[in-house]
Amino acid sequence: MSTGVRRRMGVEERRQQLIGVALDLFSRRSPDEVSIDEIASAAGISRPLVYHYFPGKLSLYEAALKRAAEDLAGRFGEPQEGPLGARLLRVMRRFFDFVDEHGPGFSALMRGGPAVGSSATNALIDSVRQAAYEQILAHLGVTEAPARLELVVRSWISLAESTALIWLDGRRIPRGELELQLVHDFAALAAVSAAYDEDMAALLRTMVKDEPADGPFAELVGRLLSLAP
Repeated sequence: MSTGVRRRMGVEERRQQLIGVALDLFSRRSPDEVSIDEIASAAGISRPLVYHYFPGKLSLYEAALKRAAEDLAGRFGEPQEGPLGARLLRVMRRFFDFVDEHGPGFSALMRGGPAVGSSATNALIDSVRQAAYEQILAHLGVTEAPARLELVVRSWISLAESTALIWLDGRRIPRGELELQLVHDFAALAAVSAAYDEDMAALLRTMVKDEPADGPFAELVGRLLSLAP
């Protein structure tokens, strides 16, 4: 039987609760549209109590963004086993899971939001991109990327961000098609770079040598060959 007595939260527990509530609201609407009053109401506390834990909405947004950034960075993690194309496809599926779950917040962050441009926000965004970059290099078996490979990987990460933003604006292309297309884009960027550099050509050969006939990279080759006259 309930006594009706509400358990008092500790300071860190309350902070984490507020971050979770804010992240949920920011995931459904642009952070600019979410008020401190809404966050307080959703958390079941008063507005002044929110300010007891966070100086303002900007600091709460940055804390929520930090949690989201850690989540997003973790989605690029993947066991380095099996064909590369299949691994990248699983990574893209998890990436789009995140975009789907946090659409308005993801869009606000990349296009402009209450904390965009701050040093803390820029550092968080950069940390996600760097985590993604390092994970891709690990899948390629490379510890220190030469200039052309760095260009390929960082360009591809930027392309994934842009593709996700465009997809969120109406979702006019099936999500699964874009996930596969981004894997194909990675192979295409690597192939173009390989045409100019022997080290990249050697890496490309390593990338595709264990790819199965029904894998993403083989599918790209088949699609391109079907376009030939």
